[in-house]
Amino acid sequence: MKQAVGMSFQAYLDAIENRTGKTPRVLVQEAEQRGYGEAGVKAGVIVDWLKNDYGLGRGHAMALAHVIRNGPRISAKHVGSTGAHRDDSDLLWLDGQATRPGP
Repeated sequence: MKQAVGMSFQAYLDAIENRTGKTPRVLVQEAEQRGYGEAGVKAGVIVDWLKNDYGLGRGHAMALAHVIRNGPRISAKHVGSTGAHRDDSDLLWLDGQATRPGP
């Protein structure tokens, strides 16, 4: 998969769901079952797992690794901005596109 340029965090998570058929929350739970949510686990370990098991590229895997390691809250610096990585909220939706509340 070609790395997307200028995607928001939420767009990365939506693309991961489209690619894997699993919601971000399900993938976070899988990571936790593997012990990847514990303190000290390097992002590279998570990226390798997502690449090997799901065929995710580095950018997508890094976005999900951030959520696995830090939770669904992201920095508010891009929220409401006009930049390429703009998100609507500093809280990412992990339960799938079909259940995400509308604007």
